[in-house]
Amino acid sequence: MIWQWIGLAAFSLTLLPIGLAMAAGRVPARLRARLAPVRGHGWVLFAIYAVAPLNAIPRLAGASPELSLALTAAAGIVAVAGCLMLGLARLATAEKGAP
Repeated sequence: MIWQWIGLAAFSLTLLPIGLAMAAGRVPARLRARLAPVRGHGWVLFAIYAVAPLNAIPRLAGASPELSLALTAAAGIVAVAGCLMLGLARLATAEKGAP
């Protein structure tokens, strides 16, 4: 149980603020060229962050195993959607840069 608290705190302190800042379009100028669709990358980080609370909070709250399993499956779907969004953002960037 302690590892779930540690994981939730770590993801909340790292991925949540970075993802929200990027989704708002705020990123250092030196990174802007590498993270071409800044807002898209922010939403991807936010989707990856969403896995932590969807997985940890029901377990910490003592929810039934069925509910915990359903929310863990939902977290997996959100993570896959985030990875697909990242792939589509990279593909769109590559197509714009191609002659």
